[in-house]
Amino acid sequence: MNTPLLETAALDVAIGGHTVCRSLDWRVMPGESWAILGRNGAGKSTLLSTVAGLREAAGGTASIAGMLVAATPPRELARVRGYLPQRSHDPFASTVLETVLVGRHPHLGRWDWESRADRRIAEQALAEVGLAGFEERDVQTLSGGERQRLGFALLLAQAPRLFLLDEPLAHLDLNHQVGQMELLAKRAAAGAAIVAVLHEPGFAARYCRHALLLFGDGSWLAGATADIVTAENLTRLYGHPMRLLTGAPHPVFIPE
Repeated sequence: MNTPLLETAALDVAIGGHTVCRSLDWRVMPGESWAILGRNGAGKSTLLSTVAGLREAAGGTASIAGMLVAATPPRELARVRGYLPQRSHDPFASTVLETVLVGRHPHLGRWDWESRADRRIAEQALAEVGLAGFEERDVQTLSGGERQRLGFALLLAQAPRLFLLDEPLAHLDLNHQVGQMELLAKRAAAGAAIVAVLHEPGFAARYCRHALLLFGDGSWLAGATADIVTAENLTRLYGHPMRLLTGAPHPVFIPE
């Protein structure tokens, strides 16, 4: 049987006195795509950073590829899981290519330099996100959408088996939103696991076969998207009546 790429057992996550989730039992298998949905402030980003190993859980455990997150060195985790934060900060000048090559560092020895093969991987990642020819651009000259795609290219160069993505569609126009989700679908088809915080239920229903709903009071619901991403559950989730449009080729939800 395949080992889950992400597994939590009785996981409690809290921040600032707010309970994000309580007793979360969750398994993400190779090849699966998961959407995390919830209203602003529900704790989606907090949960994602916790299972990534970037903050401590309030209780329970999280494991990545069988490794207990709390007991595994960050470098070792980074060889398996990639994490895209909601915001990227570039306090120092660097080129686009130098930034993407950071994704190769978990695979290098402590004193190794990037090889020609690493450079080819980075250049291919830039091409996949539509940034071919940007290699020598200063990252501080990029638009918000270009910087978001650069962050995704870094993850592609890192080549993780588990992608943890916090609002990967932020700052992107529609064609790049679709392109980003298509790239993630290809990675899932090749055996990677995808976990993405999304704001649009229609994208979740179209591209993710599983979903985790965070209701903001510690309660949660996880399962097949077709079963749990419904107008009834979304109405509870967002605190506003939602309706499923009929006749569309993919599920589309709109507020009433």
